[in-house]
Amino acid sequence: MDSNEEKYNVETVRERIASSRASRLDLVQKELSMQSGRRRFSRENIINGIQGLIIHPDSRWYRAWTKFILIWAVYSSFFTPMEFAFFRGLPDNLFILDIVGQIAFLVDIVFQFFLAYRDSQTYLMVYKRTPIALKYLKSSFVTDFLSCMPWDIIYKACWKREEVRCLLWIRLFRVRKVTDFFQRMEKDIRINYMFTRIVKLIVVELYCTHTAACIFYYLATTLPPTEEGYTWIGSLKLGDYSYSHFRDIDLWKRYTTSLYFAIVTMATVGYGDIHAVNLREMIFVMIYVSFDMVLGAYLIGNMTALIVKGSKTVKFRDKMTDIMKYMNRNRLSRDIRDQIKGHLRLQYESSYTEASVLQDIPISIRAKISQTLYLPCIQNVAIFKGCSPEFINQIVIRLHEEFFLPGEVIMEPGNVVDQLYFVSHGVLEEVGIAQDGSEETIDLLEPNSSFGEISILCNIPQPYTVRVCELCRLLRLDKQSFTNILDIYFYDGRKILNNLLEGRETSLRIKQMESDITFHIGKQEAELALKVNSAAYHGDLYQLKGLVRAGADPNKTDYDGRSPLHLAASRGFDDIVVFLIQEGVNIDLTDNFGNTPLMEAIKNGNDHVAELLSKEGASLKVENAGSFLCAAVSRGDADLIKRLLLYGIDPNTKDYDFRTPLHIAASAGLTLMAKLLLEYGGSVFSKDRWGNTPLDEARICGNKNLVKLFEEAKDSQLLESSYSSKKFSGRKYSKKCTVFPFHPWDPEENRKPGIVLWVPFTIEELIKVSSDQLLVSGECCILSEDGGKILDIHMVDEGQKLYLVPETG
Repeated sequence: MDSNEEKYNVETVRERIASSRASRLDLVQKELSMQSGRRRFSRENIINGIQGLIIHPDSRWYRAWTKFILIWAVYSSFFTPMEFAFFRGLPDNLFILDIVGQIAFLVDIVFQFFLAYRDSQTYLMVYKRTPIALKYLKSSFVTDFLSCMPWDIIYKACWKREEVRCLLWIRLFRVRKVTDFFQRMEKDIRINYMFTRIVKLIVVELYCTHTAACIFYYLATTLPPTEEGYTWIGSLKLGDYSYSHFRDIDLWKRYTTSLYFAIVTMATVGYGDIHAVNLREMIFVMIYVSFDMVLGAYLIGNMTALIVKGSKTVKFRDKMTDIMKYMNRNRLSRDIRDQIKGHLRLQYESSYTEASVLQDIPISIRAKISQTLYLPCIQNVAIFKGCSPEFINQIVIRLHEEFFLPGEVIMEPGNVVDQLYFVSHGVLEEVGIAQDGSEETIDLLEPNSSFGEISILCNIPQPYTVRVCELCRLLRLDKQSFTNILDIYFYDGRKILNNLLEGRETSLRIKQMESDITFHIGKQEAELALKVNSAAYHGDLYQLKGLVRAGADPNKTDYDGRSPLHLAASRGFDDIVVFLIQEGVNIDLTDNFGNTPLMEAIKNGNDHVAELLSKEGASLKVENAGSFLCAAVSRGDADLIKRLLLYGIDPNTKDYDFRTPLHIAASAGLTLMAKLLLEYGGSVFSKDRWGNTPLDEARICGNKNLVKLFEEAKDSQLLESSYSSKKFSGRKYSKKCTVFPFHPWDPEENRKPGIVLWVPFTIEELIKVSSDQLLVSGECCILSEDGGKILDIHMVDEGQKLYLVPETG
């Protein structure tokens, strides 16, 4: 077919929108043509009518023509059986009417080649001459043409062969026009439905008996006049009146007698006065009675449906009546009325809704049906590119199918959107407002497209008008269901936003919209970080694992810069700490307050967590460590000070006044705190900005115990400064110990002299130094006086006696 003769003229719709900028009501009028007295052609339709002589089916003069041709269809339907059976006795004026009717039907055939029609798939009016002609040629052209043939003349030209006369029955095909008329009457709520149905049933019964009566008479006329006594009417005698020469009897009397025979036979209440005589009549009577049983069942069934009101048409009329009352009561505008009526008619004619069919099926089976029907469409939607199959399945099983007629506006700019739509079939368009105030088409939405996602995901009003170009099958997902799915599959939610931003980069005219999408991506990531942190804070390892496996980044921080590891360390959840370390998180990440996860564990007294982090190489990274330690000393928080010193904080760090924690302890008279600081290497020689040492502060404070402690520490630190070793240059120790090269339980004769050493920072270091000084080889360990193996250097006290022995011993 030529491209200029496309059947689905979407471009024509777009041209009409772009040129006339018609209102939605005008578009509905053009596309649906549902108004009864005010229907007009659109601008392009008028042009097509002038150039191509296209007839609109809802035009006023064509509706008048259909009523005119309906009269001839009724006449032809009843006259054809009579013409076939009473051929030789019909008045001439009846044949004149028949000729006039044939001419009218010939004119109607010509009109059919120019009559626009509504496509059953797209529900659009087709105005192109080529598809109109092809449709008519493929449908009823042959029967319509044969119905108009002059079969009487052909019959005479063929030497009056009866087989030719049987072709008259082709004209009964015109009964379809009568059937269409009754169907329209049934759906017209202005006419009483029961009256319409009763009239239809009476017409059906009369037509069947009329046709049967004509066939009964035709069977009698096929025998020659000499054998007319062997026919049902030739052998008939009613009272004193005989039908022996029935061909000479009045036409209407013969017809009435035949009709009487057909009716009593159909009702099977015959009185025996009329009956079949020859074999052909008996065969036809048997066929006719069998047909009458079916016809009787049809009539009784329809009458029952009228009483119980269970037919589909009755339900449609009742629903339409209620809708009309509602629209009249609320004074709805005409465009909304037409849209509502259009949907109801589409539902009645095509029965496209599946809710009533599937409502009794279990949910699990309905989910499988949805996956079979909708999964191919959803998988190809651009915004779901790269999403997980599980997420796609959850979307599919919550979809609802809807149909929309051409011209309907589904979304308008500025509205709050709570539905997400996916295009399965059909074409829609996004319409925006140009700078001059006119409408312009932004984009065409074809199958596998979506709309409404920007408004739902970014919580912004609908930016464009979305209007239907041709009958559309849409898949709808409500916002609440979509949001619930995204709460579980949040990684897919971020993927959707990224796809949305990439796919709309060239088509978004307003930069603010791109900014909204980018802002929403950041907002969603922040909310996701809060969910992960919440799971870590509450110790919910199962939820945390689920979030991380679903794609959450465990390194993401909240508004305070805290990671899940910060919160788990502060709360002491070692299982979560182990899991996060296995996930490869940054164990030295610093929050907005300068705290690392190790610092959080130390501050909250979670020694086991701190030990785990320390083994993994975590560091404190305390900013302004001097001020922090000084503040802790002033509070008297000995436990915190001890833990900080244990994990490597220098006790000699200074604050803004160059004061060390030992200065603060000395000035406040905190003897125990000073002793703790001295044990971990606090220097009594450090000077603040005024040149004072901790010893000076102790003397000013007047605490004799502190003065004595600092003087002893001064001597020790002077001695320490003189003690140097190549192995330990640059390092300072606060405790001494004595190490002996024998087992504490050995007898006196096996004992040897030991050496005095400064206690280093690790037990391994102590073993190595002792081995080197005492010339002991092999793997060794350190024992206490009780023979216990010392594993931690912090278990060694000042002046303690230790014993270096081989591991094998």
